[in-house]
Amino acid sequence: MNRLVLAATLVQRSALRYTPAGLPALDLALKHESTVSEDGQPRKVSMEMRAVAIGAVTQRLAALALGQGGTFAGFVTSARNGRGWLFHITEVEAASS
Repeated sequence: MNRLVLAATLVQRSALRYTPAGLPALDLALKHESTVSEDGQPRKVSMEMRAVAIGAVTQRLAALALGQGGTFAGFVTSARNGRGWLFHITEVEAASS
């Protein structure tokens, strides 16, 4: 199974574009920071991840303010250029203000 659920902050959003099939698409960057336990020891985790949203979910993501947090769910695939990973967001829940 390929499913990722990530609590993160929206740090970058490109202008709305359309795929060749005519679907709305947004390119995004998300930032995650937390403390996790690794082998019984606390470890600080900080990362930025490139993401894309295609279809109806773009409306919810377009409504998020930069710097706003939320829970993002979807799947991970290799980036089109073969460099790194790309998170495809299929669901989003904005954090309460």
